[in-house]
Amino acid sequence: MKYFSKIKSVIALISLIGLFMTGCEKGNDDSQNSLNGKTTAVFNSSLSYGTMTDQDGNVYKTITIGTQTWMAENLRTTKYNDGKAIPNVPDSIPWAALTTGAYCNYKNTTDEVFIATYGRLYNRYAVKSGKLAPSGWHVPTMDEYNILSHHLGDGGVAGGKLKETGITHWNYYDQNVGSTNESGFTALPSGGRLDKYSISKYMFSDLETKNYLWPVTSLSESSPSCFVLSATDGISYFTPCNQGSGLSVRLIKD
Repeated sequence: MKYFSKIKSVIALISLIGLFMTGCEKGNDDSQNSLNGKTTAVFNSSLSYGTMTDQDGNVYKTITIGTQTWMAENLRTTKYNDGKAIPNVPDSIPWAALTTGAYCNYKNTTDEVFIATYGRLYNRYAVKSGKLAPSGWHVPTMDEYNILSHHLGDGGVAGGKLKETGITHWNYYDQNVGSTNESGFTALPSGGRLDKYSISKYMFSDLETKNYLWPVTSLSESSPSCFVLSATDGISYFTPCNQGSGLSVRLIKD
């Protein structure tokens, strides 16, 4: 009888160890999602938002605008949808030489609240990989951005309806011209890693004043287009951006 009592005690101990290890594993999973809920973005409280989750476990607000459903936050995944890591390339010279996908954080910050709010910056090679979006979502085309703008009254006024209101984030000399966030899109001025002066240095610039968003299609692959919103006006428009530019990404539902 004592023998069986010992066996029962051992089994009970093994069970307790198993429960402890399971708890540790869940804790590790939770730590991967440490950016969730830390955004300081000001969403449109009069609208109803949905949610979606990327392959990194990041949870985002989503918003339906007309016939389209968009992310209402900038992408911040560090993995492709096949599970492979997207290289983080902090230095400007290696970044300029890239011909494959990569991401960086603005000024290489590690601040979790900043990253949760503004998202990460991706080069066009990452966008063109076709692997940034989880199942059921994709990087939008230029046509899909045009549909969005047309629904909101075309580019002359759409920018204001897409931008977060106020000057908490958008702030050009205490201005955020035309902003209403009527759409709930809640665009933020995440700036970019830009080769503005064609000297292949890809400097970080335009935080608080510009939102550059990659579409997956372009009128010219040698000079691909990006979708732009600005603190100084309420318009939306496309402008040429280099392949190596580090820009924000919003996804749209299939």
